[in-house]
Amino acid sequence: MAATEILHSPSELNDIENLKISTSSLTPADGGPAAWRILLAAVILESLLWGFLLSFGVFQDYYAHLPQFVDDPNIAVVGTVATGIAYLGAPAIVLMMDRFQGCERALIWIGWPLCLGGLVAGSFATTLAGLIFTQGVMYGVGFVLLYYPAIHFVNEFWIKRRGFAFGTMCASSALAGVIFPFTLETLLMKYGYQITLRALALGLVVLTAPVVPFLRTRDPSSEHQYTTASDDWKCLGKVDFWIYSIANAIQNFGYFFPALYLPSIATSAGHSATEGALLVAVLSIAQAMGQFGFGYASDRKIPLNILVLISCMCSGTAIIFLYCLAPKTLACLITFSLTYGFFAGAWISLWSQMGTTIYGGKPPTTLVSLSLLCFGAGIGNVAAGPVSAKLINLRWDKPGAGKYDLVMIFTGFCMTFAGAVVLAVMVWRGLSARCAKARDGMGRCTKK
Repeated sequence: MAATEILHSPSELNDIENLKISTSSLTPADGGPAAWRILLAAVILESLLWGFLLSFGVFQDYYAHLPQFVDDPNIAVVGTVATGIAYLGAPAIVLMMDRFQGCERALIWIGWPLCLGGLVAGSFATTLAGLIFTQGVMYGVGFVLLYYPAIHFVNEFWIKRRGFAFGTMCASSALAGVIFPFTLETLLMKYGYQITLRALALGLVVLTAPVVPFLRTRDPSSEHQYTTASDDWKCLGKVDFWIYSIANAIQNFGYFFPALYLPSIATSAGHSATEGALLVAVLSIAQAMGQFGFGYASDRKIPLNILVLISCMCSGTAIIFLYCLAPKTLACLITFSLTYGFFAGAWISLWSQMGTTIYGGKPPTTLVSLSLLCFGAGIGNVAAGPVSAKLINLRWDKPGAGKYDLVMIFTGFCMTFAGAVVLAVMVWRGLSARCAKARDGMGRCTKK
């Protein structure tokens, strides 16, 4: 009787009615005008704002030849700070969106002008510290406030075809990574970094302003509700989470160096600045190919750890045989960019499958696991800046050794060691399973 009374209470009936209204008000997922608009907006933001971050190596090479910055090994810190914040800020933004559902649009309208304002402010910077604060900190903070709410909206609108949606976004940033280096290199050589940054900021305002209003939630009724994803944060107590997080941090400790230093490596080997930009473009194309290929393979039920090992070991091998032991001709550097970009760039496409594995085969419904993997990548990325500065200053006695060789060798070590972490766990679990089987067999024999 009590249960019946509760079921038919006015508050319960009101909740049920609200649920029906909320469900019926949802716009269609995985298609329809609203879903395509949100994907288009996310693709444009991803390609332009993330594409700029991927092309910082061109700026770095330009800064390194300016009188006020020449021979300063800390130039790389500008780019690593921006990308590091973009990764490290992920859990904080996800927590904020989790705690205050409906704040996403406010974050977007704060992050968008801050991100582009960092470029304008950077055009007035005359010191390395000024560039780090504007082009690094301001751009990075603005980017993270804008980017993750946009990803959250894509997550809402694309459910069954989420792989397609995120694959499209990855491809857009890779395509931008092909176009940006040549555009930036031309502008920098002709106008200098001050005018280039101002023109870039103006262009990004014109291209992104029309799509920012499209970034909206699928369920308007949820804008003032409090929700929590506490169950998803329980991944912190899972062994698989820590295995992949450690390997992820190690991999990202060295991952970004080739993209940052390829233009400088090219010019130090006697190639032109345009050829240096070409290497970054080739690297970006290879990254897109690797992300699509490995993402598709993970959907085809190929074991995740096998894909992880292929990504790590092949990228580490590329460092040894196609960079360290090969001449620095343009053909060899292009071959290295293709191979390293394909296998190392594929790593990020495995994050979603890592999240599924962490949750015991159940795809996560929030950005929690993604944000934590982003955080681990950011730790490696931020630490990489000072480490690379130290490595560049070191000199070793190998005949013909280049200024950037130690940095690239360190990258190869990170790739290989990240794979070794996963391989060690695979071997340990395999041996443990065999031992358990053997003990079980001995127990049955004893009972007989």
